[in-house]
Order: sequence, then C-alpha cells, then structure tokens
Amino acid sequence: MSERTHRHAAARSPGRTLFRRLFAINGLVFTVGTLVLALSPATVSSPVLLTEIPVLTIGLAMILAANALLLRTSLAPLDALTALMQRVDLLHPHDRLPSDGNHDLAHLIDTFNAMLDRLEAERSASSAHALAAQENERRRIARELHDEIGQSLTVVLLSLKHAADRAPRDLREDLHAVQESVRASLDEVGQVARRLRPGVLEDLGLQSALSALSSDFSQSSGVPVTRRVETDLPTLSEDVELVLYRIAQEGLTNAARHAGASRVELSLAVRPGGLELGITDDGRGGVHQDGAGIRGMRERALLIGARLTVTSPQGGGTDVRLTVPAATELDTELDTEPGTEPGTERRAT
Repeated sequence: MSERTHRHAAARSPGRTLFRRLFAINGLVFTVGTLVLALSPATVSSPVLLTEIPVLTIGLAMILAANALLLRTSLAPLDALTALMQRVDLLHPHDRLPSDGNHDLAHLIDTFNAMLDRLEAERSASSAHALAAQENERRRIARELHDEIGQSLTVVLLSLKHAADRAPRDLREDLHAVQESVRASLDEVGQVARRLRPGVLEDLGLQSALSALSSDFSQSSGVPVTRRVETDLPTLSEDVELVLYRIAQEGLTNAARHAGASRVELSLAVRPGGLELGITDDGRGGVHQDGAGIRGMRERALLIGARLTVTSPQGGGTDVRLTVPAATELDTELDTEPGTEPGTERRAT
C-alpha cells in the first residue's frame, strides 16, 4: 500500500472523523453563543451583579441544551450500531445497519458491516469444511456397519439357521429365538446405516429419499407423516439435496423427540421466492431459543445461502421453513414425470 493510500485511510479513520464532528458541533455552538453575547444589549460587569446572574444562567443553559441536542442527534447512529453489536448472530446473516444519511459516521458503519461480511464468509467456509468432514465420517461408519458388522451378523444368522436345522427338537425353539434376535439386530444396523448415509438419496433422488425417510420415521416413532412433495421440482445440486434431506431428517427427529407431536406434515414445493421445505407438527411448540438441532440446521442452511425460519403458530406446534433461493439451483429446467400431477398427497403410516 502506498504512502498516499495510508494517508487517505488515516484521514477517513473513525477516530479522526468523530473528532472532527464533535469539534465542529462544539465550535458552532460556542461561535453562535459568542455572537449572541456580542450583538445583544446584555452586559457583564466586573464583579458580576446579582441582576446579571439570571441572564448568564439562561445563556449557559441554552448553550448546553443546544450542544446536547446537536450531539445527541449526531451520535444517534452509534446507539443503533451498539444495538446491532449486541444482537448480531452469524447464524442469522444479513443483519446490517444502513449507512445512508449518517454522513461522517458512514465510514464507521460501512467498516463494521464489512467486518460482519468477512465473519459470515469465514463462518460459512469453516462450517462447510466441518460438515463435509462430518458427512465423510458418516459415510465411512455406514460403510463399515454395512460391510463388516452387517456381513458378520449375516454369517451368524446363516450359521444359526444351519445349526437349528441339525439341532435336536428341544433346542430348535431356543435357536430360533436367537435367530430372531440376530435378525432384529441386523435390521437395526441397517436402519442406523441408512440414517448415517442416505443411499437412496444418491441412487433414487430427493423425492424417493424423503418418502423413505417419512416411512422410516413413522415406523420407528409411530407418528404419521403427511407428505406433500411436488413432482415438478427443479434440478438441484447434490449439496442442496443433501441439505434438504438433513434438515428434513432433523426436523422430524425434533418433532418426535422434543415436541411430542401426534402428527407431522412434510412439504416440498416451488414458491415465488424459491424452493421451500416445510416441517409442521402439532406438538408443544414454544421455540424460545435455538438448541443444538436448530443451530445445526441453520449452519446447513447457510452453506447453500438458504433462509431457515422456526416459528410457533397460534394453534400450537412448530413450523420449520427452509427457503432455497432460485439462484442456488444448478439448472432451472423442470424435470416432470409424465402422468403425474404436482402436489400429490401421500400418507406414511
């Protein structure tokens, strides 16, 4: 950076700008007060007479009041900037203070807004790396569960079947009971592997993955899920599909674990603002602060530039909405299937 640039940056520094503003205001007040005193018929004796004290007191009060009013008006943007500093949260991006009309303090506000931009970009990048590492670890664990533990349990199940066929009659029932236990364990391992790595998402796409997710959730929790998934969805990138799937997965989990819901509605539709994913339940609701699950959903939403809102409707329950802007989509062409209609309603039981 050249010396001229350094001088330009120093001249526009917030400290010098604020100093010039305060100096100008106080100078203006004192100048006006001096002119009024010089042009008015009022005089000041030495020593001061008792009749002159009220005049001096009124003049001083007017100067102080004018000075306080001008300073208060001039420094008002600092109060708004302080309020923004107190409420700023990197998981709620794009909360900025407009610099228009603030004159000398505009540079300070612009600098603070630029700092927030950098922090949000760094937070998004670090979250992307962390979530990518998490997905890779989930994929590795799911593969090990399927290839190692799953295969081992399958071998044990076949060995038990072979042993039960050759065992005496009085031992067959016990061996059959052990077979059922091993088969149930094998099914549980498969469910854990599917939750860790949504293979159906990679193989069959988002709609089939959401359908399988709803069915598995209803089967495991006993809570029915009404699905409203449009068929004419735009072509999405793998990252967007994975974020939509994970947020739907977390939303369903929260509905069963924390809300105590008796029914859940899962929707995915194209809206004027973009693609919207909704998870609505009839549980307790009352979202007062973000827990680990909601913060995780917000971090995932930031990765694709989406907006996540969590509200509690008046009728009760919780409503989670994820809006993915149209600019996030890789391809704007719609992929429709012949013979199908958008907005098809299905119920998973």
